[in-house]
Amino acid sequence: MSDRQLTDGSPVPEDGSHTKLRSDGQQVGYVVLTPEERAKGFIQPVRNKYVHKTCGVVTRMGQSLSETYARDPWFYSGTFCVGCGTHFPLEEFTWDGTTESLDPKDWSDEKIAQVQAAKKARKEKTP
Repeated sequence: MSDRQLTDGSPVPEDGSHTKLRSDGQQVGYVVLTPEERAKGFIQPVRNKYVHKTCGVVTRMGQSLSETYARDPWFYSGTFCVGCGTHFPLEEFTWDGTTESLDPKDWSDEKIAQVQAAKKARKEKTP
C-alpha cells in the first residue's frame, strides 16, 4: 500500500492525470502523504500560509498539504501562488510572518541539523 494519495483521498493516478491544470492554474489534484503517514508525527511546525517573494501575495494551503510538508519538508519541489495563478519552485516562497524559505536547500546548516534530528527522533519512535 502506498503512503501517498491525492488530497481528496483517492489514489495517485499512474498516468499523471492529476497534474492537468484547471482554469485557475491549479492542478486537478495534489499528492499528499496518507493520514496514517502524517499521524506518525511532524518534523516541522504545521503551517498553512506562505508568501510569494515576487508578488507578495499570501497563499493558504489545505490541512493535508500543510501536514505533508511538516512531516517531510523535502516532499515538494514547488507550490502554487494564488496571486500569480501558477506554480513556482519552493525557493520563491517564505512562510508567512517569517523570512524562512519553504525550500530546505535555502536553510542554514543549523536549521537542517535541527530538522534532521527531529526526523531521526520520529523514526526511532515509529514501531
